[in-house]
Amino acid sequence: MVKIYPEGETNVSTLAGSGSKGDQDGESTTAQFNKPNGVAVDAEGNVIVCDSSNHRIRKIAPDGQVSTLAGCGSRGYQDDHLDGYMAQFCKPHGICVAPSGDVYVSDTYNHRIRKITPDGKVFTLTGSKGRGYQDGGKLLAQFNYPMGICADAAGNLYVADTYNHRIRKITPRGWVSTLAGTGTEGFRDSDKAECARFNTPYGVAVDADGNVHVADSANHRIRTITPWGRVFTLAGDGEIGHNDVEEEKAAKWARFDNPLGLTVDAGGNVIVA
Repeated sequence: MVKIYPEGETNVSTLAGSGSKGDQDGESTTAQFNKPNGVAVDAEGNVIVCDSSNHRIRKIAPDGQVSTLAGCGSRGYQDDHLDGYMAQFCKPHGICVAPSGDVYVSDTYNHRIRKITPDGKVFTLTGSKGRGYQDGGKLLAQFNYPMGICADAAGNLYVADTYNHRIRKITPRGWVSTLAGTGTEGFRDSDKAECARFNTPYGVAVDADGNVHVADSANHRIRTITPWGRVFTLAGDGEIGHNDVEEEKAAKWARFDNPLGLTVDAGGNVIVA
């Protein structure tokens, strides 16, 4: 795990990890990870990590100590309000911390959204067995390799349902609906979110105004879904490459190569990996 400092300070340092793959808690310099993916920061400054190929959720404390928040380390599915160390995940990718302090995980290869409470209990918020597509409650909803996940100020979750080519919304009570996307891979902006098309959306982030930004990976674009349901391209012309632009209105001519992750900073800037 790498830490990048604000402009004007030391540039980059290793936050945690020995550099060798493995599964080891402890001091930041000796801890080991195996294909870490999503990261989030909680209100206490802990960095929460999807340690994907270890099938665990790890925590890096401000003092550098690395511990396992949830996951027994074996690939599978098990929860039912279990203590974190007993739960099973299968290649989790996306993670976020809600205003409540609950941690939400896109348990990607289990096609479910999991919840880790502040007291360390793990259970399934929504998602039934097997991949598919279905809106509805906990026992009905289906996903197809969910990846990115984020939470708004009201505790609603937004999920990049990657191979359904849709963006899904989950209420705090676990009701799932489709926020945008027809389900057919492709590219189309639209004033009606249900008519828009995405192609393998990966990362999602929500800003203070309620706009949901999407790393539309295979379209090589950054898309935005407004609170009133309009979908438009924020940046990217759809061609693979690297092309910065200085004029704000020229962002549509910028180029990306399979953008995966994104976040929104305090100033409303969208930052893309």
